[in-house]
Amino acid sequence: LFDQYAAAMGVLPNVVGLKYFNVYGPNEAHKGDMRSLVHKAYGQIEATGRVQLFRSHRPDFRDGEQRRDFLYVKDAVAMTLHLAMTPSAGGLYNIGSGEAHTWLQLTGALFEALGRAPQIDFIDMPESIRAKYQYHTQARIDKLRAAGYRAPVTPLADAVRDYVQGYLVGDRRLGD
Repeated sequence: LFDQYAAAMGVLPNVVGLKYFNVYGPNEAHKGDMRSLVHKAYGQIEATGRVQLFRSHRPDFRDGEQRRDFLYVKDAVAMTLHLAMTPSAGGLYNIGSGEAHTWLQLTGALFEALGRAPQIDFIDMPESIRAKYQYHTQARIDKLRAAGYRAPVTPLADAVRDYVQGYLVGDRRLGD
C-alpha cells in the first residue's frame, strides 16, 4: 500500500529502504536477548572467563565457523546518513560490511581486546532454531558504493576493540 501511495505521489524513486546486517556497538543493552554476541560474550567473559558458541549441526561447517556480516554501529550510522543526504538515492540498500567473518574471528577479537586467551565452549543449538539457522550471511554493498559511499568499513578487530575498550569496559555509553 505504501509503495502505491509513494508511486502516486511521484516520490517512490526517492524512497530508501535499509536492510541492516548484524549490527553491534554501544548503547545496545536495551535489546535484551537480541543484543549482539559481542555484548553477550563480554558478559560471559566477565562472569566466567569463557564464551559459549553454538556447535555446528552441518557437516560443511566446523564449530564456530558459521559466518556473519558483522557491522559496527558507527559504520551503520555513517552509511545511513550518507543515504539520507544523497538526493539521488532510492530503492533498497544493504547496510553491512560486505565481508563475512566467523564467530571464532569475532570472539577472538573480543578476547584480544580484553588481553585474554580465547576460552570457548561449544554448546548444542536449540532444536527450535536448527532448521532456520543461517550459516552464512554477507551483505552485497555494491549498490551502496554506487550511491557514492566511499568510506572504508572499520575492520572487525578494530571495531570490537573500540566497542570493548571504549564502552563495555567501564560500562560507558555513546554520548557520555
